[in-house]
Amino acid sequence: MNIPRPQRWDRPFAPDMGEAAVDRLLAIPPFNQMDPERFPDSIPLRGILRNDSRIRRYYDGDIIIREGDYENSAYLILSGQVHAVIDAANPLPAAYLGRREPQPKSVFSALAQWWENPETVEKRDLSLYQGLDVNKRGEGLETRIFLQDVPAILERHTTARLFAGQLEQGDVFGELAAMGRIPRTATIFAEGEVELLEIDWQGLRDIRRYDEAFRQHIDTLYRKRGAEEALRSTWLFTHLAHASAPENCPCEKCVAMNKIVESTRLETYGSFEWHRSYRQMVEETAADRLEYEPIIAEEGDYINGLILIRTGFARLSKRFGHGHRTVSYIGRGHIYGFDEIANNWRSGNQAPLQHTLRAVGYVDVIVIPTAIIEEYVLGPDRNQPRLPKHFLPPPIKSTASDTQVPERAQSGKANDEDMLEFLVEQRFINGTQTMVIDLDRCTRCDDCVRACASTHENNPRFIRHGPKIGHHMVANACMHCVDPVCMIGCPTGAIHRDQLEGQVVINDATCIGCGMCANSCPYDNIRMVDIRDANGNFILDEMTGTSIAKATKCDLCVDQPGGPACQSACPHDALIRIDLHNDSGSFADWLGR
Repeated sequence: MNIPRPQRWDRPFAPDMGEAAVDRLLAIPPFNQMDPERFPDSIPLRGILRNDSRIRRYYDGDIIIREGDYENSAYLILSGQVHAVIDAANPLPAAYLGRREPQPKSVFSALAQWWENPETVEKRDLSLYQGLDVNKRGEGLETRIFLQDVPAILERHTTARLFAGQLEQGDVFGELAAMGRIPRTATIFAEGEVELLEIDWQGLRDIRRYDEAFRQHIDTLYRKRGAEEALRSTWLFTHLAHASAPENCPCEKCVAMNKIVESTRLETYGSFEWHRSYRQMVEETAADRLEYEPIIAEEGDYINGLILIRTGFARLSKRFGHGHRTVSYIGRGHIYGFDEIANNWRSGNQAPLQHTLRAVGYVDVIVIPTAIIEEYVLGPDRNQPRLPKHFLPPPIKSTASDTQVPERAQSGKANDEDMLEFLVEQRFINGTQTMVIDLDRCTRCDDCVRACASTHENNPRFIRHGPKIGHHMVANACMHCVDPVCMIGCPTGAIHRDQLEGQVVINDATCIGCGMCANSCPYDNIRMVDIRDANGNFILDEMTGTSIAKATKCDLCVDQPGGPACQSACPHDALIRIDLHNDSGSFADWLGR
């Protein structure tokens, strides 16, 4: 059967975005100052506005952006005004944003769950849904959380007011989080009636690509708001940190940092919506999977800049024969290319890059030219580096190229290289609390499942099966990802990061059962369940008479004093919850027991 090839704009961002609305946008800044001739015929400026943006109206108190959320859109104010809560010491209460307040259980309450657990699966106490501080209006995906008393909120919290015409030419808000998929840094809400233009990340990317003034403006904002913060938190630049420095400080450290920041450029690789193709990708061969990982820098090339990973993950690999072997993976805050830059600066030689760097999913990087690193980080005198000497890597040894892939273990067990390939290719490196089970130790007693059920309305929040390698299995349990794509698009903010520990949790009271998070999770670790009352009867929607569904998943027993019940209950030490992003050393020790 032959079908038309899917096209980019087969499904517009807003199907009701008409030509009259596009004409209106083209008549106002920044779009009236863009040259449509610079856009290709396949992606015209009019087409971007028609298919990658939408005009939205918000009303008094409507929350537009929640601090900590992950979203794919940026906004431009067309009329009205909004407020951004900017006082980090006095944020809006979690309940106002549709989130749950942390309520740890006492030791006695935790123990009582074991003998008081109800027989009814997914029982809910309906009284918990009454008298909430959160307010909702709208239906389905258009449901919005709004603040009840805006004047009182403005009196109690420090805010910055933004309004139509105030923002700089071509400016938007929310653009850094949209392009880099990093958490929103502030909560923004409407004061009175507000009209906004919402631009999805594809449209923002293409306008930046084809309009030079807009690109420079966005990149300047990025350097101002994101690049400097990222550099200062990276080990290579800590010696230049000057926390108490005033603005435009003339000291040597601040001048060097400013020069480095000014030289940076932002680059992105991979698919922003990698989770959409994940299920197809994992079924393909290792060679085919590499097609999903664009090369950022290639082994054998000469280094022209230091690469700092801003968001996402990248695979480090080395050539073996006609293929590649994964050596490691790096994530946010890691750098690539410094070994070669330092070696060449010190020796005067030109050693090429030793590894290939590939984007795993979506990667946002900051690139700093080699000359800038040599001048402001290393310095002109090879004998007196500006960088502390213990930061300098050892010289690169010249070795003959390997021509064969190392032999694999013959015992049926996965060796370190196999395990690393498995974790990267399955994208499990995304997990901060991945559940791994040693099948040689596991006796299938199901104590882990029963413990989970006892702490979660008699329904376990994970499934004891999943992808295997050797005698280890990664179970179907929420991994509390570094890149939690499940949080994108939740209309009420019900799925969010816990304020204290950072676990990805769901506020049952504000979950509307839309299924957006379950559909977005690439690992199938979120399920929709029909909830019941104390008598075991399904709770029905009073308008439609249909059962009400809620999203459920592992919350890492965030309210339990003993931590994850699954791990605590295992009598054979066969189960571990591990941060594969930051604690690979402990994981290697656990594997090597």
